[in-house]
Amino acid sequence: MEAVVGAVAQSVPEIGRARDRSRTLAQELQRTLEALIVSGALMPGARLEEAELVERFQTSRTPVREALKALAGHGLVEMHGAKGARVTRISVPTLIEMFEVMSVLEGLCARHAARRATPAQREHLAGLHARLELLVQGGDAERFYEVNSAFHDALYEASNTAYVAKQARMLRKRLHVYRRHVTTHPGRMAATIGEHGAILSAIDRRDPESAYRAAYHHVELLQDDMVDLIAAVSHQLAGND
Repeated sequence: MEAVVGAVAQSVPEIGRARDRSRTLAQELQRTLEALIVSGALMPGARLEEAELVERFQTSRTPVREALKALAGHGLVEMHGAKGARVTRISVPTLIEMFEVMSVLEGLCARHAARRATPAQREHLAGLHARLELLVQGGDAERFYEVNSAFHDALYEASNTAYVAKQARMLRKRLHVYRRHVTTHPGRMAATIGEHGAILSAIDRRDPESAYRAAYHHVELLQDDMVDLIAAVSHQLAGND
């Protein structure tokens, strides 16, 4: 009896370590899939076959299922029971509403940044803005989008908020693929420079309401951009059925 108890006691730590390894693998896989989704490598509507993911990442089914479940919790993946999982597809009306909410969140972050940003945070924002100006001159749209994302992340950081900044980051992540269609439109990069300048100017003046309005209108989709965005999204949805 003592031998049995001893064997069971020895197995408990090993079971715990196995669970920890599975949890770590699931987290790593979640980060990898999230990066593929956010970058557009996995497009909206793309199927995420469990067996294929197991083979591709050389892991077991448990970490794959945990990773997909976590991504579903963040709205990046849709679970369809026996039919498996897909990268979330957003309807055009919902997408427009999400951009409207994003405008408000960006505005709130800018408003708080005008009140709370540290000198170092202001300097960081100005430095990113200067890099964007150079990229516009060089016409590097891909690099521009990367630095532009860093600018917005720095704005959220400069707001020195917990909940608002977290919500802004989460929603921006879900909109990343779609927002790229707008950002890379002809003339949009140049327009972004002026819009960012208005945000920075209001923050430097410590003018919360002007900062809110500037950031809100920066995210608002222009009418022509909206038409192009709808056309692009409709094409994606039709192509993934």
